[in-house]
Amino acid sequence: MFGITIKQLVIFIFIVTVDLAIYVILGIFLMRYDDFYDESKGAYGSWESMDALDKGIFSGLTAWNIINVIAVGFLLYWIYKKIKAHNKTRSNSHKTKY
Repeated sequence: MFGITIKQLVIFIFIVTVDLAIYVILGIFLMRYDDFYDESKGAYGSWESMDALDKGIFSGLTAWNIINVIAVGFLLYWIYKKIKAHNKTRSNSHKTKY
């Protein structure tokens, strides 16, 4: 319908797989914070209760979330453009020429 090739589909599946793998890796590293959390350093999840590695992992996860929101926005825009172009060519092919 939208002219998606097998190559584009394979690339999309690869990108989604890498994206999920990065989330899994960051999640596993973030479990380190749970294992070594110390109440005396501050409230759970607060910046003060994290050491440098935990802050880096948390910042990386936040940055990755922002990147994913932007990527979803681009994907939705691409789909919108494809649908709009498809509808335009479809409506032009149905016009009667006099």
